[in-house]
Amino acid sequence: MDSVNTVWEKINDIVLTFGPRLVGAIITLIVGWWIISIIQKSLRKNFEKREMEPSLRGFLNSMIGVLLKVLLLISVIGMIGVQMTSFIAILGAAGLAVGMALSGTLQNFAGGVIILLFKPFKVGDYIEAQGHSGSVNEIQIFNTILKTPDNKTIIIPNGGLSTGSMINYSTEPRRRVDFVFGIGYGDDVDKARAVIQKLIDGDERILKDPEPFIAVSELADSSVNLVVRVWAEASNYWDIYFDMHEKVYKTFDKEGLNIPFPQMDLHVHK
Repeated sequence: MDSVNTVWEKINDIVLTFGPRLVGAIITLIVGWWIISIIQKSLRKNFEKREMEPSLRGFLNSMIGVLLKVLLLISVIGMIGVQMTSFIAILGAAGLAVGMALSGTLQNFAGGVIILLFKPFKVGDYIEAQGHSGSVNEIQIFNTILKTPDNKTIIIPNGGLSTGSMINYSTEPRRRVDFVFGIGYGDDVDKARAVIQKLIDGDERILKDPEPFIAVSELADSSVNLVVRVWAEASNYWDIYFDMHEKVYKTFDKEGLNIPFPQMDLHVHK
């Protein structure tokens, strides 16, 4: 019985000693997490009022949130009774091991910093990188979020973005729109050129400087191909691209110009 009483006394002492600390630590963790979320929301609104660049806004908000949460966890562990000096030593050793294990994650963090410093792209730009393309929706600490035209979300690690090749379609205000239109052998090339030029002149979105370019580019197997190059504001690129194809198809038919398709002659020998 004495041994049982001794055990219960020890348990009672542990509960009385660590119980209030544990309850206080849990309450601190919950309240602290809630306060951090409020701080992040307040920072986000403050960044928007100051008209801070969206790329930097998301990155700073995410990084501050992570730092505050780490400090909160360290404080909660100290409240439980863990000696901070020994804990920091253990944390340093563990950090080294984790750092080696998460070298790719650290590379992504460094890549995010490089992207914000050198700004190869910003929020809202349309880019193509790492085999994906889309509009930059957010630049986070470790990843960059893209939105595709059909509303898919693509998450690309910052490490690869900062070291790999990338195409930014939004850097320049103007873009060249390239077309290739084919006509049949025997059709009048000058007439086809005049028809295309008339369609270009009738589209106010197409810039006059630089001048549009029309020339025969290839004598293909089934067609004589004309290359057409025009310049436009970047925002009008796709509208011009689709409209011109439709206009050329309808106008060529009215003007008696043939748009050939691949054909094969089959000879049967008895």
